[in-house]
Amino acid sequence: MSLASDGAPGGLRVIVLGYIVRFPVGGNAWPYLQYVMGLAGLGHEVYFAEDSGDEPWSCYDPVRNVTDTDPDYGLRFTRSAFGRLGLGDRWAYYDAPTRRWLGPCAGRILDLCATADVVLNVSGANPLRPWLAEVPTRILIDTDPVFTQVRHLTDPARRQRALAHNAFFSFAENAGSAECLVPDDGFPWQPTRQPVALGAWPITPGPADGKFTTVMQWDSYAALEHEGKRYGMKSDSFSPYFDLPQATGVNLELAVGSLSAPLDLLRGRGWRVVDPRVPTRDPWTYQRYLQDSKGEFGIAKHGYVVTGSGWFSERSADYLASGRPAVLQDTGFSRWLPVGRGVVAFDSPEGAAAALADVNADYVGHCAAARALAEEYFGAEKVLTPLLESALSPAASTTGRGSRR
Repeated sequence: MSLASDGAPGGLRVIVLGYIVRFPVGGNAWPYLQYVMGLAGLGHEVYFAEDSGDEPWSCYDPVRNVTDTDPDYGLRFTRSAFGRLGLGDRWAYYDAPTRRWLGPCAGRILDLCATADVVLNVSGANPLRPWLAEVPTRILIDTDPVFTQVRHLTDPARRQRALAHNAFFSFAENAGSAECLVPDDGFPWQPTRQPVALGAWPITPGPADGKFTTVMQWDSYAALEHEGKRYGMKSDSFSPYFDLPQATGVNLELAVGSLSAPLDLLRGRGWRVVDPRVPTRDPWTYQRYLQDSKGEFGIAKHGYVVTGSGWFSERSADYLASGRPAVLQDTGFSRWLPVGRGVVAFDSPEGAAAALADVNADYVGHCAAARALAEEYFGAEKVLTPLLESALSPAASTTGRGSRR
């Protein structure tokens, strides 16, 4: 392990853990891909590793529309994605049911883990198996604030998995402030956000007469309760906004998944509804869907909103990078991100209607402001450099951090 002359980390071997083979859809893949691309762009030696876990239903196949233990579709998807990005030899997948490593890096991955400086467990989506347990810096990235913390407080197995790490970062950017009501699970969370590999997201002209879109799950999983408080999904946040298309005349489209989504009700209230498996078939169909949009209109999970977490969507960051304004329900991100140009926040149907009207009144100006916000707040260098500096600082952990190579 080394530090550059200015104190910034340089030349690290980093293992990024994520969730692509098991959930091979474009919108899910981009966040993990951008951690790999961003770290590689900073000069680090980066590899992606994924673990099936020990559950008997780990792998989703969007073509068969089933979840089982067969990773074949996800492996083909991942091979194509990494290959197109010039990272074709940088990933491996551990198939726990067969106890085999698969993918182009399968024959080397254990040696790479044994000599790694940092493991970055994005979304906590992978267990830290014995081959990762001795990596000096083991970073947990919480991308689902409040739900992560409640699970740590109520599920001993989840808490034990988290305890295997020694540096903790969360998309709850307001954590620690008096206004943030995310429960304290005892872990020393530091704020972070989604890094965007800006070179992979070119600015394209926005369609001024186009539609505002988003890609979403109506219910990602069951709502959680803790100490008398309920933390719900987007379904809990959406009902005040059902009539927004009819009230504003704005073309609003949802690429919405989950069996509980009230598709007929949404269509009856003026929403355009599409099957999310079409725009998210691969990372580039997803990217084109965002680029073909006028901008994003996004509702947040109820839990993010009621806690004032400050969470900001990985998807919304990609809209901004494409030069697309985002009209978003405020989760408290307006406390750390400038809003009003490029990102317009709302907390009521009236506020949402006014935000859409504001974007329509100066669309070109909002498009330019969107990209500027992406560069200033979400560029991979701006996000990942301070994250590594903080994780590698002597105060971050009592674990030794000498070079292992």
